[in-house]
Amino acid sequence: MPRTLTEHTKSIVRATVPALAEHGAAITAAMYGRLFQNEDVKALFNQSNQGGEGRQTHALAHAILAYAQNIDNLEVLTAAVERISQKHVSLRILPEHYPHVASALLAAIEDVLGHAATDEILTAWGEAYWFLAEILMGREETIYTEQAAAEGGWTGWRDFVVESKQRESSIISSFVLRPADGGPVSRHLPGQYITLLLPVPGKAPQRRNYSISSGPNDHTYRITVKREPHGVVSSILHDQVQEGDRVFLAPPSGDFFLAHDTARPIVLLSGGVGLTPMVSMLESIIEDGTSAPLFFVHATQHGDVHAMGDHVRALADIHPEIRAAVFYTSPRDGDEHGRHYDHSGRIDMEWLSSNTPLAEAEFYLCGPKGFLSAMVGGLASQGVDNSRIHYEFFGPAVELAL
Repeated sequence: MPRTLTEHTKSIVRATVPALAEHGAAITAAMYGRLFQNEDVKALFNQSNQGGEGRQTHALAHAILAYAQNIDNLEVLTAAVERISQKHVSLRILPEHYPHVASALLAAIEDVLGHAATDEILTAWGEAYWFLAEILMGREETIYTEQAAAEGGWTGWRDFVVESKQRESSIISSFVLRPADGGPVSRHLPGQYITLLLPVPGKAPQRRNYSISSGPNDHTYRITVKREPHGVVSSILHDQVQEGDRVFLAPPSGDFFLAHDTARPIVLLSGGVGLTPMVSMLESIIEDGTSAPLFFVHATQHGDVHAMGDHVRALADIHPEIRAAVFYTSPRDGDEHGRHYDHSGRIDMEWLSSNTPLAEAEFYLCGPKGFLSAMVGGLASQGVDNSRIHYEFFGPAVELAL
């Protein structure tokens, strides 16, 4: 029998909103501190996103606050539930992990709020947690089943071989991955990510989500990875992983993907390595064929860090429906205007208004948080309805400050 929340429980959860607004990050930091005492659970998480100032800490604090604020109208959290469920499935989070989180969360609330965390409050939040957990576990079970049943699909971790490795820029490389068993792969939705499990000396195997940068096909996936300054996994991929090496992948996941049922013009907007899901979308649109205008607009610093530029230009040159534009914020000597890039400076609303159909297009965006904030906020200010703005975060999702 599905759980329900009583009005009494809801009223107590609502009453904790001010405390969550003030102490939410401290509560989630304390929760992760307790949770990561279990090494098996700790291995599920990207530790670079953790800690008191970590992005995951603040993302979860925001999610808990939003849950409390909308406890009477949970329909508004449908998109968030889907995003969380997809992320959980990508990392192979299972029902047996949920009790660990419940214990850590309730103990953290008590740690941070002290005497204010009465038995009544802890009981109400325990009920609220398990109510939401059952929703998530139900959705996750459905996704796991769908992934396993898909043609070329699988469950758990599958052995892949690095078929090719290509340097795309000074900080970005692509890896084409083919199943070691020689079988087919499930076709991802353009924009989705794959989860890589990589052994790391002296550590538990590390899990990372990488957007798939190739169009859907039955044989391989391509990921295009930026070397992060202190990235454990990205450094190993760049410096140590070679063609012929083995890695493990979970099936494609993610709630950000190209809609195939629209006749509207499509604008793909990206910043930095955020172009990876956009290239997947671009290749997919070309394969499927389109008569609608398609705009590929990308911004990066300069040619030394510009990835896949020749590939995108080659696609645009042979498909007249594609209009590609590249912005370099800081062109260097050797960066040729008209060959490597089209515009200097940043993408702005004036340029988009003059060169893309703002009034009717579907916009897909991916890139750093600052880029997304500027683009999403700018599009909204130009009257683009929220239903036509689709964006993907790299890392834990937090609300954009618009």
